[in-house]
Amino acid sequence: MEFSHKSVLLEETVSSLNVKPDGIYVDGTLGGGGHSLEICKRLSNQGRLIGIDQDEAAIKAATERLKDHKEKVTIIRSNYCDMKQKLGEIGMEKVDGIILDLGVSSYQLDHAERGFTYRVDAPLDMRMDQRQSMTAKDIVNEYSEMELFRIIRDYGEDRFAKNIAKHIVRGRSVKPIETTEELTELIKNAIPAKVRATGGHPAKRTFQAIRIELNKELEVLENTLDDMIDLLNEDGHLSIITFHSLEDRIVKSNFRKNENPCICPPEFPVCVCGRKSLGKVVTRKPILPSEQELQENSRAKSAKLRVFLRNSQERGVDNGTEK
Repeated sequence: MEFSHKSVLLEETVSSLNVKPDGIYVDGTLGGGGHSLEICKRLSNQGRLIGIDQDEAAIKAATERLKDHKEKVTIIRSNYCDMKQKLGEIGMEKVDGIILDLGVSSYQLDHAERGFTYRVDAPLDMRMDQRQSMTAKDIVNEYSEMELFRIIRDYGEDRFAKNIAKHIVRGRSVKPIETTEELTELIKNAIPAKVRATGGHPAKRTFQAIRIELNKELEVLENTLDDMIDLLNEDGHLSIITFHSLEDRIVKSNFRKNENPCICPPEFPVCVCGRKSLGKVVTRKPILPSEQELQENSRAKSAKLRVFLRNSQERGVDNGTEK
């Protein structure tokens, strides 16, 4: 199947970077290359685009999509958590803009063999990087009931998490759970019929939770945001699209912390902690998809774009800074 991914908030995200023709930009979640292509169109021959993705199918698709701009494009197969290291390996210490389009791609959802969706029966996989040995099947069959409850409650935010975990453990005691359909049936049985009739698909939240746990999506995001801000040149932008409330919370909190990192008590007249602001939050409220985009692409429904602008100050001590 062709790697297709309709880029969400495309114009808004690329515009938020304020692309300089000779600048260096990083797409940390390259996918099918939709955002990267628009960035490349705004770059001169001196500009550079570095695309990073851990999915082999994405790498192949983006390489083809960006072939007309190959002189200014470098594609790296890796997780964006290694961005700082990978950029260092190609001699880049600073960049002018970074984008992340988090979550799962349309291709990954639509390709049955990848096991991301509850709508088609397939082996339980859900690996974003297929070089990884652990799969969703391992989580479903090996995590304790308490661990399953925790991830479905925390990452799926499902109020029936306890009952779903109980049904999964009971089901796998009869035989291992190997397919998306088998898992979906167990989840359905754990949720009251009245709720199933009125809510969305009963398996949606649990599948999301297992995917996030397997690919360590929230940990990777939380542990990499400071690195990405450090990579930015003065007036560089970090633009992040989230699709999950927990992702959005992490980005919002980190951006605020980097804008105002001072930890001095409120009654102190001047800052003595020495923590300087690294920039400012451009988006006080997240940018949301337009009504037209929502009509054209249902997967844009929960998308939120937040943007951080780097300033010229470095971390350091300034005991005379006013609060």
